[in-house]
Amino acid sequence: MATGVSGARRARLAEVFRFALVGGVNTCTFFGCYLLLHPWMPYFAAYSLAFLLSMIGSFFLNTYFTYRTRPTWKKFALFPLTNVTNYLVQSVGLYALVTWAGMDDRIAPLVAAVVAIPFTYLISQRILVPRKGQEGPEGTGPESGMDERQPSRLA
Repeated sequence: MATGVSGARRARLAEVFRFALVGGVNTCTFFGCYLLLHPWMPYFAAYSLAFLLSMIGSFFLNTYFTYRTRPTWKKFALFPLTNVTNYLVQSVGLYALVTWAGMDDRIAPLVAAVVAIPFTYLISQRILVPRKGQEGPEGTGPESGMDERQPSRLA
């Protein structure tokens, strides 16, 4: 029994590590796209397009690599909720750290970003990973004997 628990814990830790790795790649992708687009368009347009491109990349990296599940249009449509959650938690955290805790406003965004990670992880997992007993698209789900959450080709 202890082996199953430690195996499950190890699998969860690996998943969290992959999530953090994808977050790092996503941040670099965003910033690289922003720097490439900025000379050709106004900064906010470059920011918005870079954000959109990196979010699309993040969706596919998280489905295939982090959670090892199949992407669907429904998951794709719900995935921006993870970014909204991240933004809200970071914004509230930033305000609280600067206004109430007196933290330096150059450091507070980093602390708020770290605080937001567990929230973003839980929301993205809820959106991207099917629940037990939840029927998936044709040919997946408990009745088919085929689990949607299978190792990806990227892993």
